[in-house]
Order: sequence, then structure tokens, then C-alpha cells
Amino acid sequence: MWRQSWPLISKGQVETDPLINSEQDNRRGLTLLFRPPASVLNKIRGFLREARCIEPSQYYYPKEDIHLTVLSIISCYPGFSLDRINAQEYEKLIGNAVKLASPFRLVFRGITASPGAIMVQGFDESGNLNKLRHQLRESFKSSGLEHSIDRRYRIRTAHLTVVRFSETLKAPDAFSALARKHRSANFGACQVRELELVFNDWYQRKEITQRISGFSLGP
Repeated sequence: MWRQSWPLISKGQVETDPLINSEQDNRRGLTLLFRPPASVLNKIRGFLREARCIEPSQYYYPKEDIHLTVLSIISCYPGFSLDRINAQEYEKLIGNAVKLASPFRLVFRGITASPGAIMVQGFDESGNLNKLRHQLRESFKSSGLEHSIDRRYRIRTAHLTVVRFSETLKAPDAFSALARKHRSANFGACQVRELELVFNDWYQRKEITQRISGFSLGP
């Protein structure tokens, strides 16, 4: 992803998001996620401050919106609302799957990019994150509950989206140089023990996101 996207960003060839500031955007979904601790967020904020000085008009995620998607249960689509599903059934299914999972450690190191966003890389050295994802996929396959798992793409990585491009780059050389500087930056590590199931918009904005339930990994 980095090898394909960084040369484009350095030339200012980014994909801008036309809906990021739209009040008419009613895409909503259901997500199982993890929120990184302050120790990680504070280091990310340092990088974002530098980036904002170069490209102030891009969309920078507030610290309370930064998250790691464990699994997108229902990918955001226009008009989805909680009254379309039985949230308790989702809580029960996820709770049973999570009981079988072990806590795991994530290391946040370096950044990567897509044509439309900048992400902090996460690494699960135990493999337990993808084991949990596999268990959830199998549980939902046999459940009959509405879901769109893997419909857009099969998530395998552990990343935090921190910047989205809302307009063309004004200073692509300086911005891409900053990205390259932080390619291997250390953003810290943490133990993942608690997950959240939330109703959310495309950007996980705090003012829209609703917490449905929390889950503890392991028995």
C-alpha cells in the first residue's frame, strides 16, 4: 500500500472525500472496535500537529474518534438505523465469540498511506486479533443476522486512520516528506483487553457514534 500510494501523494495525486463535510451524509453502520490509550494517542497527536502545520485544510481525526476496527459488522450505508436490527442478538453473538479470545498486545509503529488517507500501522505479534476475526466471521456466517463482513474487503491489518484528504494537497513535497519521516516512527504499544460494539457514521465521529455494548477478552 505504501509503495503504491506514497509516490502519488508526493505528486499531489490524492483521492479527496466529497462527503467528509456533508451534512446530508446519512451513511451508518455497526462496528466492533478498540480505542487506543492516551499514551498512544498523545504520540499520534504530535505527528498530526506537524501535518496540520503543512496542510491545515485536511481532515485530522480528533483523538476521541481514533479507533482500530476489529471487524466492520455492517459497513456504513445510507439510511441504516438501529431499529432495523435486534441489537441484543448481536451483543450475544459477539459476547460468546469474545469469551474464546485471548487479550493481545498491539505495537503501533510507522505510518502507511492509501490515495485517500494516512494511517498509523499496528502490529499484533501474537496473531490473536486475526484469530478473533476468524471466530467472529464463522459465528456470523451461521447466525442469520444481517451483516456485510468482508463485502468491501477482507480486513487483515491493524491500523488507525488518522488523516483523510478533504481537498487537493497545497504542499505535496513537504507533506510527503513528513510522511516519509514518520514511516518507522514509534507510537507506542498497548494491551488489548476491552472492545466496543458501536453504531457509527463513516468517520466514527463522537457526536454520532452510539455505544451499544462493551466486551472483555477472555473468560
